[in-house]
Amino acid sequence: MEQTAVSDRLGNEAIVPLLFRLSIPSIIAMAVQALYNIVDSIYVGRISKQALSALSLAFPVQLIVIGTAVGTGVGVSSLISRLLGKGDKKRATNAAEHVMLIAVIYGIVVAFVGVFFSHEIIAAFTEDKELIQMGSEYISIILMGSFALFFPMLADNILRGQGNTFIPMITMLIGSILNVILDPLFIFGLWGFPRWGIKGAAFATVLSRIISGSFMMFILFSEKNDLDINIKNFKFDFSIIKSIYQVGFPAMVMQFLASFMVAGMNKILVSYSTTAIAAAGIYFKLQSFVFMPVFGLNHGFMPILGYNYGHRNPDRMKKAIKAAFVIGFAFTFAGFIVFQVFAEQLVRMFNDDAELIKIGVKALKTISLAFPIIGPAIVAGTTFQALGRGLPSLLLSFLRQIIVLLPAMYVLGIYFGLDGVWYAFPLSEIVNAVIGGIWLVVVLKQTFDDMRM
Repeated sequence: MEQTAVSDRLGNEAIVPLLFRLSIPSIIAMAVQALYNIVDSIYVGRISKQALSALSLAFPVQLIVIGTAVGTGVGVSSLISRLLGKGDKKRATNAAEHVMLIAVIYGIVVAFVGVFFSHEIIAAFTEDKELIQMGSEYISIILMGSFALFFPMLADNILRGQGNTFIPMITMLIGSILNVILDPLFIFGLWGFPRWGIKGAAFATVLSRIISGSFMMFILFSEKNDLDINIKNFKFDFSIIKSIYQVGFPAMVMQFLASFMVAGMNKILVSYSTTAIAAAGIYFKLQSFVFMPVFGLNHGFMPILGYNYGHRNPDRMKKAIKAAFVIGFAFTFAGFIVFQVFAEQLVRMFNDDAELIKIGVKALKTISLAFPIIGPAIVAGTTFQALGRGLPSLLLSFLRQIIVLLPAMYVLGIYFGLDGVWYAFPLSEIVNAVIGGIWLVVVLKQTFDDMRM
């Protein structure tokens, strides 16, 4: 009966209403998560401009941790949706049990790094002692509490692979809202709480994740989960790990590339000023509010596409792809308008420093020129992943962030100064959109031709 319900939802309902029904919970959750990211940085910016720069230096390290969870989650979500499309619920359950073990292992390893290497990690990006101190204080707490990130994120993807996006929305809302509430208490010492500054921001993040993760653990082992997870019956199967990371590893490496890109960008920007680093940090926090809804859309899009791919239904796949591309474009085009019109107001939310406002406004207006094409590009990457093809997304991400972006930032900076550096972002997105679009058309044509044979 449970499998019939999944089939009715993913295999038969009208595509656009189904896509919205599955996506809206994740879109709301992602928007709230993005809002938390912004509010968190606003609070830190109120400490000082240096604190904001320290947060930016810690950002690449956070991206590695998040990327590990995201990549693994994409892999297990894609695998579970495809297995359910084939009617193999037992193997889908086994995949969920494997990913829980993975969460424990990752949590232990990353906590070890946080305890012993936080100072050295931040020192690799700057020689400024104040930035090193603040950055290492923040990232050590984040890394030591990493299991509280791994478990909820991977558990969310177990449910998303089943087409359940409501519970992940609730989990993310709990974590984000708690974080917004706890941040000022621990950063500024309000209402008798300790005044911990930037350390308070990290502690608030970990504590909110622990609470939301506890809720997710309850759901995962309850009747709300269609997969009957039972750790006592767990049997290790290397083929499950292989299947998860056939899609998940390229997605993980894509996130690592983002970390490498941000680290490289910080190295380039530090030659101009620490204020430039803070401005870039503001951009990355604000861009999440534009892109997170598209990622939320993808959480509804992937199980539809993956299920109908496994069920060999090309017509529904085409409808889902077209709808997702149009909605993705609409989201990021709206972000383009906001960044162009309200750039100064957006920067002022973080700090009123005149130099920061000047640099930040230029950065936001220039980088956001590429926003209209980024939405469809994100959907294209998810399309590859839902088809079990992680390599194209990986290679395109490598092309965009490493082959084009960083060299272009360096060269444009030489000839046009800091203002020229920001133009590297739209340039890299245009190259990615052209090559990625052609590649996707070829892959989809081959996929649909194979289905008709």
